[in-house]
Amino acid sequence: MILIMAIPSLNELPVSLYRSFAYDTIKDRLPQILTRVIDTLHRHRNEFFEEHGEKGIEAEKKAIAYLSKLRNELQTDKQLIALCDNLPDTALWNQYLEYQQNLSNGPPSWYKSPWLYVECYMYRRIHEALVQNPLISDFDVFNEEKVHGFFESEQAIVILTTYLQELLKNLSGLNEKLLQVEFFKLLQVSLWGNKCDLSISGGEDNSQKSDPLQSLEELKSFILVDHMEKIWSLLINEKKMNSRTMTRIDIVLDNAGFELIADLALADFLVSSKLATEIHFHGKSIPWFVSDTTNRDLSCTIKQMQSSNHKWMSKCGVSWEGNMKNGVWVYHDHFFWTLPHEFSSMAQVAPDLYAELQKANVILFKGDLNYRKLTGDRKWDFTVPFHQALNSFHPAPLCSLRTLKSDVQVGLKPGQGEQLMNTEPEWMVVGKYGVVQFDAAS
Repeated sequence: MILIMAIPSLNELPVSLYRSFAYDTIKDRLPQILTRVIDTLHRHRNEFFEEHGEKGIEAEKKAIAYLSKLRNELQTDKQLIALCDNLPDTALWNQYLEYQQNLSNGPPSWYKSPWLYVECYMYRRIHEALVQNPLISDFDVFNEEKVHGFFESEQAIVILTTYLQELLKNLSGLNEKLLQVEFFKLLQVSLWGNKCDLSISGGEDNSQKSDPLQSLEELKSFILVDHMEKIWSLLINEKKMNSRTMTRIDIVLDNAGFELIADLALADFLVSSKLATEIHFHGKSIPWFVSDTTNRDLSCTIKQMQSSNHKWMSKCGVSWEGNMKNGVWVYHDHFFWTLPHEFSSMAQVAPDLYAELQKANVILFKGDLNYRKLTGDRKWDFTVPFHQALNSFHPAPLCSLRTLKSDVQVGLKPGQGEQLMNTEPEWMVVGKYGVVQFDAAS
């Protein structure tokens, strides 16, 4: 039987599960994130006062009171309650709460609900705290951490953009084999950029400080599923067969900061090498999981690159803004990405988004949360095929680029997962291992 990853209540929890990753997340990391959000709002109270006077201070106080109550609900295992902010996704959230109530024959609580649902629910409640106070509803409570992550990664960004610009200057001289080598390099930089996840670190600095290219060879042994050849075959065949038609690659983004830069560098290479004619990025419509990319993050990142004193960073910024303006790059957001639903329900819940993804020649899903939603966040056996775990979610050929930060993984060779479990019990949650996992959707 495949079980959804639910968190037992504190008084039902056997000692053997006291250190489970889901339990640690709910008990420690989520309250820590809420505390940082409350502190951030408090530190910006003067800014709210300058913009809105006493009403701004009142809005800040109300949001903090809401979030403090939310933190208490979490820490004392209270029942999950319905949303009441009347946004376009509110009804879907409340329907999902009813669904969970029916599953558990009673009101679900923080420690008696699926882990994925509880995490998503907390971030949606943070958004509700702001939305209910319209004067500060546009304030991104995670913006400081994201900006800090960008600047702390600046040396790595300089190295990557310098490499990219040199590569693009010499692109016409590369034969197919060398083009493949460069594609694999940038794909791996995008993969390992996923280590920079602020929801895992509780909002603490988790930026990219080392040379992102230098360690690729030694990191290769930590890629547990390596389908880079399959992605390459698809793209190079599309290029050869469809030289006069469009090749569309969709990238479902994860973190802002260095990971976003790595994704944009990969996108730049794909278009410049004519492996793709257009790139469609999919991001979050609201601040999410601390460091997830929103439209504002993407715009600010490109502007920050443009204004850099480093010539290659600036060159990338100018080029990337041009790609956005001329429609070679397109950004989408959709509220489905911030629902608790697994992706196998997308065709029913968000048929417009599913239809959009069907237009892609290949979809790259970045990061751990997307992997959890692709596979339903279930305790699959390690050897269950990726195609099976997708549970009929096949809008187009797709690939997950993910460093492991939660305890779900499929598509491994027999004995591979067990061997890792014996040598490194926490191999699934520390971000040391990665996958480039492909499904042809046929």
